[in-house]
Amino acid sequence: MDKLGTLGIFIQVAEVGSFVAAGHRLGLSGSAVGKAIARLEDELHVRLFNRSTRSMALTEEGRFFLEACWRIQSEYESAQSRLSNAQLVPRGQLRVSLPLAGMLLMPTISAFMQTYPEINLDLDFSDRLVDVIEEGFDAVIRTGEVRDTRLMSRKLGTFRHRIVAAPDYLMAHGYPRVPEDLLEHRCLHHRFANSGKLEPWPLVRNGDELKLDLPVTTVASTLEPLIYLAERSFGITCLPAFAVASEVAEGKLVSLLDDYLADTGTFRVLWPTNRYLSPKVRVFVDYMATNLFAG
Repeated sequence: MDKLGTLGIFIQVAEVGSFVAAGHRLGLSGSAVGKAIARLEDELHVRLFNRSTRSMALTEEGRFFLEACWRIQSEYESAQSRLSNAQLVPRGQLRVSLPLAGMLLMPTISAFMQTYPEINLDLDFSDRLVDVIEEGFDAVIRTGEVRDTRLMSRKLGTFRHRIVAAPDYLMAHGYPRVPEDLLEHRCLHHRFANSGKLEPWPLVRNGDELKLDLPVTTVASTLEPLIYLAERSFGITCLPAFAVASEVAEGKLVSLLDDYLADTGTFRVLWPTNRYLSPKVRVFVDYMATNLFAG
């Protein structure tokens, strides 16, 4: 900023042809202006003005430098204006990481895109633990707790799991009435991509966790194959309620053992800690918090 200030002084002196007149414009004394110009000439190792007792005029080097200073000042003002406007209007590219089940969030994402058409989304689908800052993400949506102190977070909502099966499967193999009945059924499991561990079914009885060694018929690292297989009567699966809401509503899947399931899931949006939160990130966080679990 000191450099820009000195260039501004030089431009004023060149335009009015006087240290004193330039000082009046800038609110400085004539001697302060003269000293600034002298320091600038020493730094550049050139004479910028030819001075006499009655007048001062730009040297050839001074005229060249003045044109350069005008360009620098114009570029700076243009950048300043653009950044100021960017703080008012949400626009530009927004890089977001979503879980592999993020396709199930796409109705809300697409509604966001319609609401903010000047924001261009770059969506990355992965269940791995991404480094938000190092990999250049503007925001990340994940389940679970936040452990990175470099990140801000906002809770988007909680969700339950549902144990579901197709009507035809239940007609053929019977309805489980208590959790222990699951031991006699074909169970389709979700495996965490990060750890390789099977996601436990959050079974409870009278508020206490219930651990059962459930059969492992099929395992998948994403939810969509489990929904597909369950719809086609390959077994019973346990998935987030939002993932199977439409299938249950349409009767393709039947919800089972609801009284034996605990609330276990929390969606959060994370973003790098930053004193100046950009409008595109701010509106994305606000929109997802308001609309993802609406209704």
